[in-house]
Amino acid sequence: MTKGNIDTLVAERFIALQSPMGRGRLIGHAWLIRLSGRWRVDGTLWAKRLFDFVASVVLLVLLSPLFLLIALLIKLEDDGPVFFVQTRVGKNGRHFRMWKFRSMYGNAEQRLKNLLAGNQHSHGGTFKMRNDPRLTRVGRLLRRSSMDELPQVFNVLIGQMSLVGPRPPVPREVALYSPAERRRLTVTPGITCLWQIGGRAEIDFSGQAQLDVQYIERQSFWGDIKILLKTIPAVLSGRGAY
Repeated sequence: MTKGNIDTLVAERFIALQSPMGRGRLIGHAWLIRLSGRWRVDGTLWAKRLFDFVASVVLLVLLSPLFLLIALLIKLEDDGPVFFVQTRVGKNGRHFRMWKFRSMYGNAEQRLKNLLAGNQHSHGGTFKMRNDPRLTRVGRLLRRSSMDELPQVFNVLIGQMSLVGPRPPVPREVALYSPAERRRLTVTPGITCLWQIGGRAEIDFSGQAQLDVQYIERQSFWGDIKILLKTIPAVLSGRGAY
């Protein structure tokens, strides 16, 4: 656009604002733009929630035999609880109880403080360690295949999580968040996300936060579908799963 065209456009807007009818048209136009944008956002959220609900029901039915098998293997190894339930932070900072198949021995949290020196995520609040001695034999298999995360489909069913979204942090991680990193809490957390398909634990905390913010800024229903499809080969490869 040339300078002359810009000057003409400014003059036309100025003239329009001088009359009540002109001001009304401009206000109405701005209102329609905001409304259409709101419809797009709300439509995407409704489509996402509907898809999450239907998919979680189907998955729970189809995976029920696998759930029973995993529960039996966990029980046979050490007769401990089948599930590990942990407080996580969800959308807008709300706490909820997230479900996983138990992959560690019962005293894992007590042993954590003695293992912090081996944390491969030196920055941020996450703890990742190759060959973590707290893992059971069945737990190593579950971690490697990501099957320990399957019970979170129930969290998706009741609306606490989504199939796709930033992974829900524990409260101690959130306490270390920078203002920029707190943007991760503006959306519903998910089972899989961009860094889960791009390297998982091999991506450090800051890299995970950057990818989560990127997802939030660009999220769409079809983008979620692409992430879900890419999750399958990422899980099968086992890259970064520990």
